[in-house]
Amino acid sequence: MEKKPREYLRVTEQDSDLIARLIIPPQSPEAFHSFYEDFTLRGIRVDQFQPGSISCSFTVPPRLTDRNGNLAVGAIANLVDEIGATMVHEKDVPMNVSVDMSISYLSTAKLNDELEISAKLLGGKGAVKGTLVVLKNKITGEMIAEGRHSLFSVTRSKI
Repeated sequence: MEKKPREYLRVTEQDSDLIARLIIPPQSPEAFHSFYEDFTLRGIRVDQFQPGSISCSFTVPPRLTDRNGNLAVGAIANLVDEIGATMVHEKDVPMNVSVDMSISYLSTAKLNDELEISAKLLGGKGAVKGTLVVLKNKITGEMIAEGRHSLFSVTRSKI
């Protein structure tokens, strides 16, 4: 028999212990990244970067898994958001804002699975740009998720 939602969402003592053991380093005032980015992106290795595309490797850590040991869907959405935003980032330009994300969850990734994350810039029109982010199991080649991500950026003044 499946657990009821209230029982499934109940925070256990084990969950509390995991959170209590987190080591959160202090952020310096001049840091350009947040705790959120550091927590979720720690461990990503860039394998190849070219204008318009990027390829990364990532081992699923315990901090990003759900109670069943699968990579959490929220972590996948975060990876699509962060990696997609990397594709449109420009130095000294205001931050891009996500306006739309569409993610197809096709399979699951387990704790310690090695993932390949590839992203490419699909194009843009005016201040809106689109990216495609794909997560695959590096060993089996099985596609875990595919995300399309649209971002908006304030354009530079011509004055």
